[in-house]
Amino acid sequence: MPAVSFASVDEHDQARAIATLVSAFLDDPVERWLFPESAQYLAHFPEFVAAFGGTAFEQQTAWTLGDFDAVALWIRPGSEPDADAIVDALSESVAVERHDDMFSVLDQMDAAHPKYPHWYLPWLGVERTRQGTGLGGELLKQCLAVVDADHLPAFLETPNPRTIHFYESHGFTVTSAAHAGSCPPVTSMLRAPH
Repeated sequence: MPAVSFASVDEHDQARAIATLVSAFLDDPVERWLFPESAQYLAHFPEFVAAFGGTAFEQQTAWTLGDFDAVALWIRPGSEPDADAIVDALSESVAVERHDDMFSVLDQMDAAHPKYPHWYLPWLGVERTRQGTGLGGELLKQCLAVVDADHLPAFLETPNPRTIHFYESHGFTVTSAAHAGSCPPVTSMLRAPH
């Protein structure tokens, strides 16, 4: 793969970064369980992405490869996503009959989240038409070089079983899975400090 520029995403480019993630997660099992209708997904998923990873833009830990071909939102040690914003975004946009399962999975994810200092990766995605070209692996490699400079572990949850092997190839190991009712599982993964 030819060299592609790695850069931090400024807050004024937040919408472009989120648009890449919306494209990337279009067929994701959990996200489409939350938002099964295409119009609903396109209308509400961006707000969920922002709620879960928006602090990365403020912290300058949102990174991209190329012209927003791949995007990763990382949260620095000592910070966390805005739980109230996540709950609000999902409560207002996900069908009420899915709330019990959805909130059970979120509670399980919260319980599995490390309580010690770590880097957290809530979102990593490649624009749909560029998937399978190595951009996701290259972006993760570049981001992990930054993470490893802190000599701290890295943690993520993946809502797609197809990506487990991808993350394992970058040093992550499965630590648990959150599941409830009809909601597909969300797998937690941890990478030891390097």
